[in-house]
Amino acid sequence: MAIKDILVHMDDSERCRIRLALAARIGAIHQGHLIGLNVRTRVELHHYMALKSGSRFDNIHDGHNIEAARKAKALFEGLEVADGVTKEWRNVEGAQLEMMSMHARYADLTLIGQADHSNGEKPLCDALIMAVGRPVMIVPRVGRFETVGERILVAWNASREATRAVHDAMPLLSKAKMVRVVAGEPEGGAVHGENPGADLSAHLQRHGVNVVWEHLNAEGINVGETLLNRVADEGIDMMVMGAYGHSRFREMVLGGATRHLLNHMTVPVLMSH
Repeated sequence: MAIKDILVHMDDSERCRIRLALAARIGAIHQGHLIGLNVRTRVELHHYMALKSGSRFDNIHDGHNIEAARKAKALFEGLEVADGVTKEWRNVEGAQLEMMSMHARYADLTLIGQADHSNGEKPLCDALIMAVGRPVMIVPRVGRFETVGERILVAWNASREATRAVHDAMPLLSKAKMVRVVAGEPEGGAVHGENPGADLSAHLQRHGVNVVWEHLNAEGINVGETLLNRVADEGIDMMVMGAYGHSRFREMVLGGATRHLLNHMTVPVLMSH
């Protein structure tokens, strides 16, 4: 089992370089195919604004798209990759979520950047995780990441989403030096026993994963902050967690940590729904 098709969202932002380097590292580990995807978007104007501006706005927007694509392509083509890793550039036009989802369905893993809410940026990562049916790795908007997948933290609550995330991440878990399972209160309660992380740990061990686990008593604590503290204390370089339940407004990971971690993540997070 390996990650062979790795899709990375390309744009002309400064953080794209970090995201691309991370994708290249994963490609090197798995001898994969690296796909850089740039989406040229269209802005739909109100009818009145469209009549008033004529083609002037379209020309300005097209010019921005062309320049942004040129910068992104130069960054992608200038990337040095390890032996056995191949590269492919894609430059498409359409709605960003629609195009990203379509291409991500044919990839083993998609890398996108964490939303920057300070500038009003819409959180593409939230919608993409819900839409694509494949694992998505969200790269924090700050920090540099020299390693990925060497020391992994799995946030576990025995939900369908967490189960999907663990098995989507198995190619990375099996190559990690250490995997720490942090088990919160499971869905279904006592049906999972007194030690809800034990069964998952045993399952991972049978797959050759070097795993340790702990049961997190979430009563009276901020679970998201506790997980981030584990990341810092254990030198974690990647997290794995399920995302949402029946809707994006219902947080399913360890009783409500999803939103906190999406906003405050310090390492890349692989999420599945």
